[in-house]
Amino acid sequence: MKRLFVVLAAVSVSMAACSDRAGRPAVAENEGGTPLMVSFAELKWTELPEVKGTQFAVLSGDPKRGEYTQMRKIPARTDNPLHTHSSQIKMVIISGVLYVGSDLASARDFGPGSVIVLPANWVHVSGCRAGSDCVFYQEGNGKFDYKPAAEASPNR
Repeated sequence: MKRLFVVLAAVSVSMAACSDRAGRPAVAENEGGTPLMVSFAELKWTELPEVKGTQFAVLSGDPKRGEYTQMRKIPARTDNPLHTHSSQIKMVIISGVLYVGSDLASARDFGPGSVIVLPANWVHVSGCRAGSDCVFYQEGNGKFDYKPAAEASPNR
């Protein structure tokens, strides 16, 4: 399990290093063709204002402005009610069990090594099951937002 975590973390950081996205990452951008290499312990974590307890560490880009890559940490037993995001989001689960679905009854569990691609504007629930915090790599093709379902409704 520890080896899987190390391999997935290395793959995640490598994917971010290959990205040509501009912006303001939390880790220094490398110039002159040198690789971006950062250990998990070196990540600069910030709390996500929309979801208390959830943290992110930007690897590339700027999630407030456009395309980005980042690491995410969600505390165990976190439940996010129906919400949506205006951009497509891709995730690779590194540890913990993340659940995602169009509602609680249909939500599926995704453990380490799982890949999830959420289409833009898809109304869904998500969260982290009890047992351990969820850590995952996340990539967005536009700015990150979290809109509760009532705000995401096309009638608003």
